[in-house]
Amino acid sequence: MTASANSPHVLMAGPYPEWDMVPLQAAYTLHRLWEAPDRAAFIAEHAPHIRAIATRGELGASAELIAALPKLELVACYGVGTDAIDLAACRARGIHVSNTPDVLNGDVADLAVGLTLALQRRIAGGDQFVRSGAWADGAPPLATRVFGQRVGIAGFGRIGGTIARRLSGFDVELGYFSRTAKPDSPHRHFESLAAMAGWCDVLIVILPGGEATRGIVDAEVLQALGPKGWLVNVSRGTTVDEGALLQALEEKRIAGAALDVFLNEPRIDARFAALDNVVLTPHHGSGTEQTRRAMGELVRRNLEAHFAGRPLITPVP
Repeated sequence: MTASANSPHVLMAGPYPEWDMVPLQAAYTLHRLWEAPDRAAFIAEHAPHIRAIATRGELGASAELIAALPKLELVACYGVGTDAIDLAACRARGIHVSNTPDVLNGDVADLAVGLTLALQRRIAGGDQFVRSGAWADGAPPLATRVFGQRVGIAGFGRIGGTIARRLSGFDVELGYFSRTAKPDSPHRHFESLAAMAGWCDVLIVILPGGEATRGIVDAEVLQALGPKGWLVNVSRGTTVDEGALLQALEEKRIAGAALDVFLNEPRIDARFAALDNVVLTPHHGSGTEQTRRAMGELVRRNLEAHFAGRPLITPVP
């Protein structure tokens, strides 16, 4: 099935899974930006007709792209992070923005807990130890236990709160860093990230991206975390000063790190691959079929609501 001649025109910044592409093709006239050999010419050709952008969190929508689309009404983001979308440019023109919150909270929280366990219990290293045959020659290095530790969560929104609930079953002491204290939370609130890093054994980062949090986990925070402290980042690569982190890992000034996000992903700094005190995953916090299907459905519901003249399901303020 294909869209009718008068269906709304939607610019797709990057591909979605096939289970989303099929219904999108049926409902809209899609313009596939990622397939264009000359992006500027492609945008100029179709700009007079495009009323919405369907993007992904890491692709966003720049001020330049928004300015090139005079009929743009909506930017629909497949993902919760909107730091790559120029929200100021959208607000200046009254362009609506939607994202896909809540449906991925559980997956990202699961991965944060999984990375914490994998890092401290040396699960990836243990797998390699068995596969390589090294076990026949002796016992592996001892790991670090998770229960009984202090865990600090940097960012205590929907996902941060879900991580805390997951970890509460591990008999850990929890604290969190956020701009304001949560009156309904039983956990210790820190107004200083460095102070929380000095208190905790494991620092889990789930802060939003953007200029306000760029490099917030800096050399001072890593120094406070110390040689027995562990870092887990499931937020954005920009939230960590990656140069300071690599130096701290190489010099063993922190115990280790588990990272799902990086500064220049997917072409990450090659120094990470040489480290034996890291666990690395490919920005896959929401990467389950169930959640990705739910995310795509939410994008489609927002597009449908907008073009039907109804309020967005999940608007971004």
